[in-house]
Amino acid sequence: MDFTLNGSPVSIEVREGATLLELLREGCGLTSVKDGCAPEGSCGACTVLMDGKAVVSCAQPAARAAGRSISTQEGLTQEQRDRWGDSFVASGASQCGFCSPGIVMKAEALLAKNPNPGRDEIARALAGNLCRCTGYVKIIDAVRLAAAAARGEPLPSPERSGRVGSRTARYQGRELALGDKPYVNDLRAPRLLHGAIRFSDHPRARVLRIDTSKAETHPGVVAVVTARDVPGERQQGLITKDWRQFVAEGEVTSYVGDVLAAVAAETRVAAREAAGLIDVEYEVLEPVVDPVAAMEPAAPQLQSNGNLLSVSKVKRGDVDAALAAATHVVTETFHTQFVEHAFLEPESCLAVPDPEPGIALHFYSQGQGVWDDRRQIASLLAMPEEKIRVTQVSNGGAFGAKEDLNVQGQASLLAVASGRPVLLTLSRSESMRFHAKRHPMHLTYTVGCDQEGRLVAVRARIVGDTGAYASVGDKVLERAAGHACSAYRVPNVDVEARAVYTNNPPAGAMRGFGANQANFAMEGMLDTLAERVGLDGWEIRWRNALESGDRFCTGQILGPGVGLKKTLLAVKDAYVEARAAGRAVGLACGVKNSGVGNGLKEYGKAILRPEADGTVTLFHSWTEMGQGVHTALQQIACEELGLTADRVTVHVDTIRELDTGQCTASRSTVLGGRAVIEAAKKLKAAMDGGRVEDLAGREFYGEFLVDWTYKPGTGPDGAATHYAYGWATQVVVLDEDGRLEKVVAAHDVGKVINPTLLEGQIEGAVHMGLGHALTEDFVLEGGIPRTTTLKSLGIIPPAGMPPVECLFVEEHQPEGPYGAKGVGEIALVPTASAVAAALHAFDAIRRTRLPMRDSPAARAAVPRLTTSRSRD
Repeated sequence: MDFTLNGSPVSIEVREGATLLELLREGCGLTSVKDGCAPEGSCGACTVLMDGKAVVSCAQPAARAAGRSISTQEGLTQEQRDRWGDSFVASGASQCGFCSPGIVMKAEALLAKNPNPGRDEIARALAGNLCRCTGYVKIIDAVRLAAAAARGEPLPSPERSGRVGSRTARYQGRELALGDKPYVNDLRAPRLLHGAIRFSDHPRARVLRIDTSKAETHPGVVAVVTARDVPGERQQGLITKDWRQFVAEGEVTSYVGDVLAAVAAETRVAAREAAGLIDVEYEVLEPVVDPVAAMEPAAPQLQSNGNLLSVSKVKRGDVDAALAAATHVVTETFHTQFVEHAFLEPESCLAVPDPEPGIALHFYSQGQGVWDDRRQIASLLAMPEEKIRVTQVSNGGAFGAKEDLNVQGQASLLAVASGRPVLLTLSRSESMRFHAKRHPMHLTYTVGCDQEGRLVAVRARIVGDTGAYASVGDKVLERAAGHACSAYRVPNVDVEARAVYTNNPPAGAMRGFGANQANFAMEGMLDTLAERVGLDGWEIRWRNALESGDRFCTGQILGPGVGLKKTLLAVKDAYVEARAAGRAVGLACGVKNSGVGNGLKEYGKAILRPEADGTVTLFHSWTEMGQGVHTALQQIACEELGLTADRVTVHVDTIRELDTGQCTASRSTVLGGRAVIEAAKKLKAAMDGGRVEDLAGREFYGEFLVDWTYKPGTGPDGAATHYAYGWATQVVVLDEDGRLEKVVAAHDVGKVINPTLLEGQIEGAVHMGLGHALTEDFVLEGGIPRTTTLKSLGIIPPAGMPPVECLFVEEHQPEGPYGAKGVGEIALVPTASAVAAALHAFDAIRRTRLPMRDSPAARAAVPRLTTSRSRD
């Protein structure tokens, strides 16, 4: 087939049935075109120009390119690339960056038609381009900057100072915008094979026979592996080792994402065809999909330890007596839904056997903790950990779902079995059936207050559906229990939270980690009490807001760093003015721990190595997944050493022993930042006024340890369960038709390390929080996903996203670098609660179930939205 590619003629052989995306990536080697959902055509990451018109290449037959002119990022002129790179960097439009190249190409087509589009026109034009990180605010800013530059207006110069508090450009931000930064699926190796997985057809069924004979003889197949080929432990897990990496004949499947076999072949197409030829015979069993029913004595036992993974309790004071004496007591049950993370980059791993002397396997991971990845793969393969090397590749979004092992195990086993490198990447539909979700919860609350609206007691009973495997479900429910009182002073507390196994997909870590669900219930109860007492939403929160010296829900006596009341003051004017203007307004507070805490020793570790050219290499342990940890730690190194950002490079690899666990719990900036400061102190002392390059090759190690937290109910009275918390108040304003008009988000961040990154975190989290509140639902029927596409998830598009006003409070946190605290998760904890309060102000309906798809705000945000639900 002949066509023009980026201005040059191309003649290429095309596989029958190939898409344009396959042709460009595999046939032409152009990796700026990303595969986020092929062949769905919903995410826009693969957008290219065909004869000047923007098209999603995964939904276009390759044959359609015949005789046409195709343009990708690689074909932009240097002037165009500079314009887009500088615009995205200056505005902070790329976070994980996976969506950015497709958005640039879509925007190129828009500017060719209209060189001066407004924000609304840009939002409508980007309707087919999904971004899960940014909330679209800064993407639209970037398009406007690029449009202005194309008209001859000067672009703002990207900040490169590296100073803490500056808007220093995101690390590798230009490469992200232009598609030059490789993700795992963009990597290649000599003699590369492609992997594919055969998943279970049923959520609960006994596997009687796995017949791989047809797959083994399929053209191009090099290796087929099943449970019998695993030399080590098949069951892995971050906390509880119950997640089977392969289900064996004779065993009962736990969910439809269970892996039965894996294939390696010369091409991805051949591998997938062969995986489809694996014949499996089952004895189909009735799945257990209701966590309440799963706790009944007669329920089938899904795990060796029963169906109850954990019970977390927080008990203080005399709740019965306090409720009996309370002026107002209310009881209500709340329900939250499964939520799909919808990160743009599907799971992918490249595993290379025998890459270098002394190393048996080197794999490239997009996971959230490469040392945990190494530990589990070593166990799976029965290899010493020192024989395995893992390189962290910054990923295209995670939000918690890449904490658990994903396809690293299957890719590694295939590489060892075949003796050749294996690249295994899931399709979007496979990804959605495979990885952990946000926990759906049933939350029954009884809350009492006195006649002035001051809280006296909270009783809560919480049940979380943790699905097929433990993942980190016990910790999520522990976190829900510990945050059950939200951000308020409550003298009497009785909370029990249960994590229950079912045959639904596993539920694990997702941004907010259980605090979101508890917040939705507690804030709803507070609004009901406010109505009973005759107070507005702001006043009842002010009267109950936690301050330093108060007890948190867990019993911890809070030290310095509690800026909750300052966030309430920050939004007061917006709240009062909107109500005075006749708008429906909702307000909610939120709190989220920074650091895992609860008795776990937590470390920050870092190494600074001066280089001969005057630069410094920073080795650390945290995963860059769009949140900006590379940039934040780079800035801290620059601040300490007096360097500009271009002189500090960042690397994460197990070749340096810096194991600090998962990149989770909004802790990487705090722990990592303190470690960088410690390393920098040693480097500066060694410099003794000299030059960095004089110390070339020496390595300076820094460590920060937190070992003073306790599990709730243990330790001395008032002991810390977490070393720090993030605090927030958010206001949601609706217009006269009940549609989202504005969100005001005030957050106590301790210290602003980088305002651009912080704004992006808040805006993106609010977008995700609005989806959680109004429109997003991962629907299951009998344990089988009915939501199998990105389009069906109900993610709010750019045109449905309201303006977000970010207000930062800096209440110094002694444990944090320069007083900073984590903000990645707290940023969406109060959002759903504020939306529910605004909707009640609009139509007087008290909504207790998420998502609130029956509301005018939901219908306006995502037109043609259905009201389907995952459960009654």
